[in-house]
Amino acid sequence: MLQPPRNLNLRTACDDALARFVADNPLSGVEFERACALLPGGNTRTVLHYDPYPLTMRNGTGARLTDIDGHEYVDFLGEYSAGLYGHSDPVIRSAIDAALADGLVRCAPGRHEAMLAAIMCERFSSCEKIRFCNSGTEANLMALSAARVATGRSHIMAFDGAYHGGVLYFVHGADPINVPYPVVMGAYNDIDVTLQRIEAHADRLAAIIVEPMLGAGGAIPGDASFLTALREACSDHGIVLIFDEVMTSRISPGGLQGVVSVRPDLTTFGKYIGGGLSYGAFGGRDSIMCQFDPRHAEASPHAGTFNNNPLTMAAGLAGLTGCYTEEVADRHTALGDRFRAQLNAVASKLGVPVQVTGSGTIMCIHFQTEPIGRPADVGAVDPMLRVLFHLEMLRRGFYLAQRGYMSLSLPLTDRDLTDFVIAFEEVLASNASIFE
Repeated sequence: MLQPPRNLNLRTACDDALARFVADNPLSGVEFERACALLPGGNTRTVLHYDPYPLTMRNGTGARLTDIDGHEYVDFLGEYSAGLYGHSDPVIRSAIDAALADGLVRCAPGRHEAMLAAIMCERFSSCEKIRFCNSGTEANLMALSAARVATGRSHIMAFDGAYHGGVLYFVHGADPINVPYPVVMGAYNDIDVTLQRIEAHADRLAAIIVEPMLGAGGAIPGDASFLTALREACSDHGIVLIFDEVMTSRISPGGLQGVVSVRPDLTTFGKYIGGGLSYGAFGGRDSIMCQFDPRHAEASPHAGTFNNNPLTMAAGLAGLTGCYTEEVADRHTALGDRFRAQLNAVASKLGVPVQVTGSGTIMCIHFQTEPIGRPADVGAVDPMLRVLFHLEMLRRGFYLAQRGYMSLSLPLTDRDLTDFVIAFEEVLASNASIFE
């Protein structure tokens, strides 16, 4: 067992943890400095940064990652839910190898995209037609644009705490970097406030876009009553309801919309469905999706050189048919629910202000005991708490996001989960006075 830190306060604990991290990871530090000379902040994906510098990974196998300093980690981050299949699934690898042998950038339809669309429409019954793209960001942009065309209206409603892609941030209202859609902000899981705002702007609202569970916003599930109220309001006012299931489509065979029994007009997808490759999709009612049918004279364009990338199409099809079947989806979701309950039981036993929210295999660690049902319920905590916890779990060989986000991959074993629970308890117990 690792020795508990010498500290009695958060500042000292963080200083100790940071010093150990730097001493243990010199090559990642050198690589970070080299990258900073060429890339703003040393990377090209903001979410990957944490202080003093992120680990540079050399390779991944199964549910394991190895950094360039030679340390191995059990991967509990799962590429923010895109890494469902782990780093080397043989079914996915075989499909990619076969597609690669058939040649790339063929500039023509292939065999796999219609087959993948068929599986998705079968799994997600709200989708009558599907279009592919390259990321969840693209999927959400296309879905919002489709809703604006279909309704002839200009505005969209999004929710505080939501993240719909690289140019659709709504963590504290609309971010300045966002695309310039006129936005009405709703209040997540607050039916009364949200319905009032819908009524006030109904004649201008083209779409309401919502995550059935906030992902980046802290793994906060949407109440079934809240999502049902959105469905009814959209139907009453001719507004297109868009479920962003880029993360949550893996939770149950039919996504979270299947769990809450709410049928959106459009659904957006991304992350794991591409089998680990760049992927996005949007689909829904044919009466909306038909605007992209190029056989129609007034069709809306939908371009994208790599929309039907043969590697992604083949990997996605192999994943849904050979790896993440409906039966596997149910088992994996149940496993995640049990794991989250174990972590919460540990925190409760120790009496520390920590809780884990989420649904299925997507979850987030929060440093408070007050219930979290809305983004506003997430209390302000000293960011050093997250830094300390993150570094202490890395030290024990577990890779997760510094903000506490985790998503479980298929190759994780029961022993991996048990070991994480043991390490989780060790970190909380050895720092119990600090976390209080």
